[in-house]
Amino acid sequence: MLIIPIKDGENIDRALKRFKRKFDKTGAMRQLRSRKQFVKPSVKNRQKIQKAQYIQHLRDSENI
Repeated sequence: MLIIPIKDGENIDRALKRFKRKFDKTGAMRQLRSRKQFVKPSVKNRQKIQKAQYIQHLRDSENI
């Protein structure tokens, strides 16, 4: 559970912004979305390899 202490005279928008930033850092939404459906380990590995190939391609084209 996230606790955001609000200081005296602090704007609620600012406190809400701090809450959102802290919530994003926990990665709760990313985890929830990934658990929404099961992905086979072989598919995860394939996606990981494809991502690595894509990044390597970007790095190679940057050096040319």
